[in-house]
Amino acid sequence: MVTESFEAAAQNFVEQAIFFLPNLLAGLVFLIVAYIGIKAFSKLIERSLNRKYQDKIIVQLVNTIISIFLWFAVLLSFLNIMGLGEIAASLGTASGFLALGVAYALSDMIADTVSGYYLAKDHDFEIGDRVKVGEDEGKVIEVGLRKSRLLLDNSDTAVIGNSEIEQKWVNKSETDFKE
Repeated sequence: MVTESFEAAAQNFVEQAIFFLPNLLAGLVFLIVAYIGIKAFSKLIERSLNRKYQDKIIVQLVNTIISIFLWFAVLLSFLNIMGLGEIAASLGTASGFLALGVAYALSDMIADTVSGYYLAKDHDFEIGDRVKVGEDEGKVIEVGLRKSRLLLDNSDTAVIGNSEIEQKWVNKSETDFKE
């Protein structure tokens, strides 16, 4: 009785393994081709971004984000090839909601980072310039990726988010110079 059950289980296992073997081989071939394709595409993106941006951090950030999206698509496709399409669909939907929540939570940080990049490239907003941002007026002492610092007239340091600066700053050095 036990041996018959064991033999039936072993027979079932072998049949299932033979049934899934083509999917497994197709999945492995797909992963190898995807790896080569993503590596080649990543190099192409890196070269293209290096021509446009001097800052290696920006190039690496964009390249990493693109690679993550590509590998996630590869994972979902691999699951589909393996016959797990329902799991791939559920995973894709759940990650979409997760990405939406993360994007909403990080929206201020993303706005500050994008503004920081543009402020760093702006020749009218440089370290040493005298600027006014809202009620704060002082000398720019640091332009960071997310925040910038102004040395105020009373020797305090104002730390202001770059998105706020980008919206409403005035270069007082130029206006004082023109007078």
